[in-house]
Amino acid sequence: MAEAQNSPEDLRQAPVQGGPPPVGSNTTGSIAVAAESTVATRMSAPPSFDVADFPVPHGREEEWRFTPLERLKGLHDGSAEASGSLKAEISAPDAVTVETVARDDARIGRTGKPVDRVAAQAFSSFEKATVVSVPKEAVLEEPVRVTLHGEGGVSYGHTVFDVGAFAEAVVVIDHTGDAVRAANVEFHVGDGAKLTVVSVQDWDDTAVHCSQHNALVGRDASFKSVVVTFGGDVVRLHPRVNYAGPGGEAEFYGLYFTDNGQHQEHRLFVDHDTPNCRSNVVYKGALQGEAAHAVWIGDVLIRKEAEGTDTYELNRNLVLTDGARVDSVPNLEIETGEIVGAGHASATGRFDDEQLFYLMARGITEKDARRLVVRGFFAELVQQIGLPDLQERLLAKIETELEATV
Repeated sequence: MAEAQNSPEDLRQAPVQGGPPPVGSNTTGSIAVAAESTVATRMSAPPSFDVADFPVPHGREEEWRFTPLERLKGLHDGSAEASGSLKAEISAPDAVTVETVARDDARIGRTGKPVDRVAAQAFSSFEKATVVSVPKEAVLEEPVRVTLHGEGGVSYGHTVFDVGAFAEAVVVIDHTGDAVRAANVEFHVGDGAKLTVVSVQDWDDTAVHCSQHNALVGRDASFKSVVVTFGGDVVRLHPRVNYAGPGGEAEFYGLYFTDNGQHQEHRLFVDHDTPNCRSNVVYKGALQGEAAHAVWIGDVLIRKEAEGTDTYELNRNLVLTDGARVDSVPNLEIETGEIVGAGHASATGRFDDEQLFYLMARGITEKDARRLVVRGFFAELVQQIGLPDLQERLLAKIETELEATV
């Protein structure tokens, strides 16, 4: 498995100057591409709630160069009019308040603005938003479960999860069915609170899903995001985090299984703009099929005022068949040398022959050995979910995906 990485010691330097010189390496052939930079990816336009502030992308822009625009069904150019239906169900403990609110509700937009045209289109197009509130100091014994089932057509949405100070909650957002969907999701984590969010993309093969996730993490608060992507023709997710006070922690875990013809793109941005905060990113993907394409962009920016930052990001990809393509780009920009640690790594490769040989030497068939390797590859991330019923469902889904390969 080819790997490019920088250690924390390599990156405890003065602020990075100039352009983004490549310091990574590329794997051979059309199987996968890995790149690495010490400067965070630049967006072509500043964040804005107004879709008019974003030009229609043409695919040459940094944030769009990997995305098949022609398959977005008009989400990017304003031609996708809301015409479909999405069945939404929310199951929550008694302490939780669920509201449908108008666009002018003060809780909307507190965690950040849209950063690309699709997110801005979603913000400009939704009629009503959903606000899910967890009161301060509440410790939920059961998760909040949000089920979104597409029934065809185009839909836009906006959801806010507001977790009060010192509260603890788990939220599961489950996407199924067929839809062309663009949405913004906000997570406001109060001081000392703990929030875990599991977002599952288990769409039908024809679905298109673009979503920006904004998290604002309060003082001494903890936020954990677990993203699981299996279905959809095109899925493009943009998780982001900012810190509202020192001592905040953010963890991002991701698991994706990309089949023939699917495009799955995960673009993360961790904005360390507050002192003494921490972040950790681990995303893993498996790919199979001639036209499978996965994109992972991991941007971490440590601003000059963010002294005491501790951060690391890792992306690993397992290519199961010839022809699958990975674009993996970890980026790190440091504007202060007064940090605890910072590093990033990217690795892409095929099955480890030594692992297969070890298992087969103990009487395990090659087919079963390959299954065990893939399950072991994803095991760490599945365990982060912490919900047995959902973990079992996802492991069964992985087994189903592997039936087509091993």
